[in-house]
Amino acid sequence: MKSLQQYRIPFVGLKPGKHQFDFEIDERFFNEFEYSLVKTGKLQVKLELDKQETMLILDFDIRGDIFLNCDVCLADFPSPIEVVERQIAKFGDEDIEEDTEEIIVLARNEHEIDVSVLIYEYINLAVPFINRCEDEGNTQWCDKAMIAKLEELSSPKEEETNDVDPRWEALKKINKQ
Repeated sequence: MKSLQQYRIPFVGLKPGKHQFDFEIDERFFNEFEYSLVKTGKLQVKLELDKQETMLILDFDIRGDIFLNCDVCLADFPSPIEVVERQIAKFGDEDIEEDTEEIIVLARNEHEIDVSVLIYEYINLAVPFINRCEDEGNTQWCDKAMIAKLEELSSPKEEETNDVDPRWEALKKINKQ
C-alpha cells in the first residue's frame, strides 16, 4: 500500500475553491488490489477538488485503456474507458457513520482524503460485463488459432450425425405415437 500514498490528498492546507490533481494509473496501481478485475492498463485521472466550508466535492475524469481477457479467444486486448463521476465528502462528527454511495463522511480531525479506492472502484465498474475483441479473428489482438479451434469443435462431425444411438430412435418412435 506504500505506492498508494500519492493518492492521499491533504485538504487541510488548501484554500477554499477548486484545485486540480492529475494521476497516472498503470499495473502498479492494480497490483495493490488483490482481486482486481483489471490487471493492467494506461489511464489518466484528472481530479478537480472543490473545497468548501462543510464539504469537498470531487469530480473525477478517468480516460485511457485497460487490458481485458476476451471471453471468446482468451487473448488480452485493450478496451478504452471513459469515466466521469462525482463524489461528495462532508465533514461531520466522528460518531456519525452516514457513508452512502453519494456522500462520504469525514471526521473533523481528518486532514487528508484517500482517493485510490474511489479511482479503483470507478475503473472496475467501467469494465464491460462481456469482454470481446472488437472484430474477432481480424484484429492484431485476437487469437486466430483459438477462433479456428472453436469453429472446428462447434461444427458437427458427419460420423457423429450418422451414428445415432438406437435408444434415441426408440424414444423418437414413442413420441410419434
